[in-house]
Amino acid sequence: MHEQLAALADAARWRIVQLLAERPRSVGVVAELAGLRQPQATKHLQTLERAGLVIARRSGQRRIYALQTEALLSVMAELGRVADLADANRSDRDAFDQYFASVEAETLAADRDRWADERDYVFRRTLAASRDTVWDHLTQPALLAEWWAPADLRLAHVEFGTRPGDRLVQEYSDADDRIGVDGVVGRAEGVVDDVKAAEHLAFRLSPLLPDGTTAFTAHYSYSLADAGAGTDLEVRLRISDSTVPSAEFIAGIQLGWDQCLDKLAATVAASTITSHTITSEEAQ
Repeated sequence: MHEQLAALADAARWRIVQLLAERPRSVGVVAELAGLRQPQATKHLQTLERAGLVIARRSGQRRIYALQTEALLSVMAELGRVADLADANRSDRDAFDQYFASVEAETLAADRDRWADERDYVFRRTLAASRDTVWDHLTQPALLAEWWAPADLRLAHVEFGTRPGDRLVQEYSDADDRIGVDGVVGRAEGVVDDVKAAEHLAFRLSPLLPDGTTAFTAHYSYSLADAGAGTDLEVRLRISDSTVPSAEFIAGIQLGWDQCLDKLAATVAASTITSHTITSEEAQ
């Protein structure tokens, strides 16, 4: 497959494939129609032959080449499979485009320090779990690691206290980087401001720029309320101390939190199902 793709990647060889798709042709005719010298045409045809894309037969003094249709269809089928996979994951590509469109817009807006101060965001979800379960997922580091990162990142390290004055730390890695090739791609530090267990949590968190300075400060407020057998969660975020280089961070807030809360909803729902299953088994 790789050898076939490499063979087809050359413009001259692709022209030869097109010519042979019409009918088998001799080296000389291929060279004439493709605008190549005969030694060049021979070299390209030999490359295509080694890749299994053409076959050669001798007829008198001429060497005739024909396209191996089955091999070309196999390449097409594999490319189609990759295209189908990309289409099935279109939401990830759409998120990629959405994020970088937002980066472009926010970069234009970031023309001075404090350019985004007092900007507010509000996110709401109704979660299929009790307030105590949701609270655990909002505050316990091991559970935070399951959801508190956008789709393309993972929370590689987290420190999260539940008393006013406790230190907060986030460190992100690429979601697929398990051996640290890219290292830490994002870090944020903060402090807990106010806590009322299973009801309210307020904290500040500041993403750090590559030089270690603060990009901006995000003031968070979580509110939890009963919603039947589930929990209504409201996340409020207010920006202060925004710097010009913070544009890339701020551009990702809306999309990032939407993705995080979708993961949180799935995580708490799964934990509730697991808990019910274990309880039922114990009752038997």
